[in-house]
Amino acid sequence: MKKVKITVLKTTFDEELAKEYGAIGLGACPMLKVGQEFLADYAKPDGFCDEAWKAVYQYVFALAHGCGNEVFYYGDWIRKPGVAICSCNDGLRPVIFKLEATDIDSKIDYTPVR
Repeated sequence: MKKVKITVLKTTFDEELAKEYGAIGLGACPMLKVGQEFLADYAKPDGFCDEAWKAVYQYVFALAHGCGNEVFYYGDWIRKPGVAICSCNDGLRPVIFKLEATDIDSKIDYTPVR
């Protein structure tokens, strides 16, 4: 298994929807900042948003387990092998991420317990 690099590409805020549905004072995501980078394999990296992890973990898992040589969804989504562009599930202020396969080995020990 390899590590996957997660980069925060963009934080967004839908003012129109927030005006109608959001809490007073709501703004762009306060947890993640553009340019932040994380390395992940099977577990959520420290400092990464729990809800964002729920939205991207399946792509991290696929890339960590060797999908890095392929393009997702038969090439009709992302044109670069080993890359996924994903966002969190927050409909008012989604954060957009780039996930990239790396050659960095995960330090997980797969020795069976007996």
